[in-house]
Amino acid sequence: MRNFNVVAGMMILGLLVVGGLSWSSAQVLERMTEKVKEKVENKVDEKVDETIEEALEAKKADSAATASKAKVATTNPGSTAKDEFKSFSKFDFVPGDQVIFYEDFSQDAIGDFPPNWDTDGTGEVVTIGAQSARWLKWSAGASYAPLLKKPFPDNFTVEFDILMRQNEGKDEPFFEFGIFSTEKNSLKSDVRAMAKIEARGGWTVNAKGEEDEQEIGRSNQIETSTLFGKSARISLWAQKTRLRMYVNETKVIDLPRAIPEGFKYNQVRYSNNPGMNLSNDDAGEIYISNIRIAVGAPDMRSKLITEGKLVTRGILFDVNSDKIKPASYGVLKEIGTVLKDNPTVRVKIIGHTDSDGDDKSNLDLSKRRSAAVKASLSTNFGIDATRIETDGKGESQPDSPNTTPEGKANNRRVEFIKL
Repeated sequence: MRNFNVVAGMMILGLLVVGGLSWSSAQVLERMTEKVKEKVENKVDEKVDETIEEALEAKKADSAATASKAKVATTNPGSTAKDEFKSFSKFDFVPGDQVIFYEDFSQDAIGDFPPNWDTDGTGEVVTIGAQSARWLKWSAGASYAPLLKKPFPDNFTVEFDILMRQNEGKDEPFFEFGIFSTEKNSLKSDVRAMAKIEARGGWTVNAKGEEDEQEIGRSNQIETSTLFGKSARISLWAQKTRLRMYVNETKVIDLPRAIPEGFKYNQVRYSNNPGMNLSNDDAGEIYISNIRIAVGAPDMRSKLITEGKLVTRGILFDVNSDKIKPASYGVLKEIGTVLKDNPTVRVKIIGHTDSDGDDKSNLDLSKRRSAAVKASLSTNFGIDATRIETDGKGESQPDSPNTTPEGKANNRRVEFIKL
C-alpha cells in the first residue's frame, strides 16, 4: 500500500507537469503530496503497532468475546489435533488442582497498582498494543509478591506469563523469582528460607535454609534472550524438597533437593534486575500476567478408579472456546494412562464454567468443551471413544463463589465420572 501511494503521487505530479503548473494546480500538488506523506506515516505507525502486538501473538484473545460470552467461538470438537500437541509430547507438568491465588488483573484499573500485591517499588497495570489482556509492568530494581492468605502445602504449583523486552543499546533485562519462607507474607519480613531462580542468560537456582544462600543448580537449556519480545509461560512445581521448572513446553530444571526442609513457605517473590541501580529505560521492560498458584494435583488413578470421580482444573481452553491449550498435555496424558491401564472402565466427562456471560452460552460452551476432551483422549491417546460419554452443566453447579478470580478459576473445571 505504501508503494502504491507513492506511485500514485508521482503519476499526479507528472500529469501536472505535462499540463503546465497553474497557481491552483500547484495547490493541488501540494495537497496531494501531503496526503501521500500522511498515508505513508500512518502505515509506518501501523507497522509499529503490529510489531508490538506480535509479541503477544501466542496469547492473544478475541476482546469482543471476552466482553461477552454471547459470542462464543465454535470449533470442531476434534480440532485438538496431534500436531498441536506434538511439541508437548515430553511435557509432564501437571498443574495444581485447587486454585489458591489467581490474577489476570482484569479487575484492576489501567495505570493502578493492584491491591492484591505487595511491592517495595512501583508498578502499574497496562495493556499492550490492541490486546485486551492486562499485565503488571515492573519498575527497575523493584520486587513484587502476591498477598497470600495461607502457607503452601508440600505439593503446589506456580504458573505465570512473562514478557521481556530489551531497550535498544541497553543491557539485557533479567529477573529473579522463587518461593520464600518469611515471618509474614511481606517483602519487609526477614527471609528464613528460600529456593529462587535467577533468569539471566540461563537459569540459576539458589537456596537458603539453615546455611547461607548458595547456588545448587544451573541450566542453559533455553537462553533467556531467545524469549525477548514474546510471551513465555513459566511453570514451577514443588513437591516437598523437589523443584521442577518449565519454560513453555520444555523442562529446564529438575532438582530433587532444591527446597530446604523444615520451613513453611508462604511467599512467591519476583524481582526486576535485583541489585542493579538502573533507571526504567536502562533496565528494559518486564511484564507479568496470568499468575496461577494451586495445591498439587491429586492421585488421578486413585480418584477415578477407587473413588469413582476425578475433578481437574488443569485442562485449559482458549478464551470462550472449546479449543484445548497444548499446555493441558500433562493432565490429559495422566488421564489417558489411567484409562489405558483400566480398559474396562467407562467414564462420563462433564464440563463446567464460571458465571461470566449468559447461562445459555455457558451451557453450550461446557458441552462442547467436554466433547473436545473426549476427542483429544481418542485422537491423541488412543482411548476408544465408545468408552466415553459427555455432558455439560455450564455455570449451574459452582464449586466456589463466583465473586473472586480464585473462585472463578476453581469453577472452570472438567469432571470425570466412572460409570
